[in-house]
Amino acid sequence: MSPDELLALGASTDIPTSCRALGISPSSGYAQAKKGEFPVRVIRGGSRYVVPTAGLLDLLGIERPVTSGAA
Repeated sequence: MSPDELLALGASTDIPTSCRALGISPSSGYAQAKKGEFPVRVIRGGSRYVVPTAGLLDLLGIERPVTSGAA
């Protein structure tokens, strides 16, 4: 995935997308998440895994653009 694609993900993403960014297989990613060994923080909600995009960007060394707040 390109940095622009990663920055466009929003606040969170799923395991398959995270795995694609990290260059690992989704089955390996799910196994790591289940064991608590995924390379970035994973939040489990029922049977769903959610990966906060901020941790993924930090791990990959991609800086988020600075945005100015509304006045």
